Amino acid sequence: MFAPSRDEARLFLFESWRKRCAGELLTPLEDLTAQLINKHPEYHALFSDPEKNQGKDFAPDGNIVNPFLHLMMHLTLEEQISIGQPHGVREQFTRLTEKYQSEHEAQHAMMDCLGEMIWQAQRNQTAPDAQVYLNCLEQQ
Repeated sequence: MFAPSRDEARLFLFESWRKRCAGELLTPLEDLTAQLINKHPEYHALFSDPEKNQGKDFAPDGNIVNPFLHLMMHLTLEEQISIGQPHGVREQFTRLTEKYQSEHEAQHAMMDCLGEMIWQAQRNQTAPDAQVYLNCLEQQ
């Protein structure tokens, strides 16, 4: 399993954005990442200045969205949807896309459930439970 460190994950985000802005060739994953960053203009300045923002911390108090976490969650959702895992996630994505009339907004709704599943796993010191995730998605 690929498990980059916080710094490696952040460098990947910065480098994907840099390459897009410079018109350089991107790998498919870099291209997807750059597309996601492009959909978040509020993050463009942050990703355009890695020296200033590489080590920036974001408190988990909910007042400010962590752009690194937010984009990594988008990437997680893109992978889940593309491979259909957990089973049923594609159908929920389709339903939420119709509800919100936007794939992007559907993913934002899904992030709440992904975060809930992760939070419960951490709180209970267990593996993430896909059923918790899917149940939450059904409530969206």
